[in-house]
Formats: sequence, C-alpha cells, structure tokens
Amino acid sequence: DLSRLPQQVGVQGQVFTIVNDEDYFYPDLMRGMIVDGDMGRDITKYTGSTTGTSRDNEICSAYSPITWQVDRKCHMISASSFDKMCADMKSQRDDMSDDLYAHGSRELVDPKFTANNQHNRALRGN
Repeated sequence: DLSRLPQQVGVQGQVFTIVNDEDYFYPDLMRGMIVDGDMGRDITKYTGSTTGTSRDNEICSAYSPITWQVDRKCHMISASSFDKMCADMKSQRDDMSDDLYAHGSRELVDPKFTANNQHNRALRGN
C-alpha cells in the first residue's frame, strides 16, 4: 500500500571525501548514518521525494513526501569502507546488484515546488 509509504520510509544522507587512509574506515555502512565524533551531529531535516533522473519539474515522484535527514558536513572516509559496503550488499538475500554502480542525479527542483521546512536537530542519543 503506497499510500502509507511516507510514514514508513525516511532517507538519511551523508557526504564523504574518499581517502586512502584506514584511520577513516567504517565497517558497516549498510546500517545507516554514521554517528561518531562530529559525524551525524549537524543534521537538517526536510520533506522531499525519492531521487533519480526519471523525475523533474514536470514529472513528480509518487513516493512523496519522504522525510530526509542530511548531515550538513562533509566527512572523510576510507575507500575500503565502500569496498566493504559493496561486499555486504552482494551478500544480502535481496538482489542489490542494481545498486552497485554510480547513479545519476536529477536536476535541482524549481524552488516554487519545494517545501521550506528544514529543521535543525540532533539524532536521538546525542
């Protein structure tokens, strides 16, 4: 039942600079946002929809509104963290092979179609 999807799905996002340094290894990217040190602390929250190049200012996603929680800072992470995540994805019962390659991003949505409801907050337990 897709009508309940907004209550059941949320997106967490973090941005990384990938480095060849094992001091920045995180072994379990499959389990959600990294909350460690300053990672996952400075969060903005807003509503949006799913991502992808098949949606734009003319064609909206049926999967909306989705709650997004995005870390505002860019963090360093080791390249081997992503190697580990890909290995974990391959070992899942569900076929995740379509998610093992880089995907495109869509154009930014015209501001007249966006919500102005960003919230600053810390994740639970912080």
